[in-house]
Amino acid sequence: MNGYFASAAQLLITFVFGAAMAMFVLRLLAELARVNFYNPVCQFLFRGTHRLVAPLRRFVPSLHRVSLAPLLLAYLLAAFKVALLVLLQGALPQPAGLLLMALADLLDFVLVLYLAIIFAAALMSLFAVDPQHPLVPFISQIAEPVLRPLRRVVPALAGLDFSPAIAILLIMLARLLLVQPLFDFATRLALGGAGS
Repeated sequence: MNGYFASAAQLLITFVFGAAMAMFVLRLLAELARVNFYNPVCQFLFRGTHRLVAPLRRFVPSLHRVSLAPLLLAYLLAAFKVALLVLLQGALPQPAGLLLMALADLLDFVLVLYLAIIFAAALMSLFAVDPQHPLVPFISQIAEPVLRPLRRVVPALAGLDFSPAIAILLIMLARLLLVQPLFDFATRLALGGAGS
């Protein structure tokens, strides 16, 4: 029975922390992509994260006028999430390994989030969607910085844009070849070799 409760706890921790991380990561991506601030989705993200982001702006540097405070908060959430999941398994992680696991977890989270965004953008280009819906320009504008460089390398063939497919492939390769080895190494470091 304990195993069932542990699995339920893992699911709840992953869901709650994932939802919170998504708020901060999407806010950062919206700023980087210069998404229309008056978009209702942007308004929701900025209002939902403002109380935590605003105080950190004084101490966290900005990049091209984009505050990195949401990134720090997402990283801290990832660290708490990983720590809780490891403790739930009855292990006491080493701090250095835990911080590296949190980095790998955040990288994977951003890649999976972008995977979903690009997939959604590709679907919207194939089917008739309401361009007035706030999600449509929001998703398109966030996906564009990733897809635009790929379109320069691989132009549309017969009117078909293959940049989303290439972007999805590259993201999946990055998860397999970069994030997974990093997470495996961090797990071994965190558990003192027990994770190998």
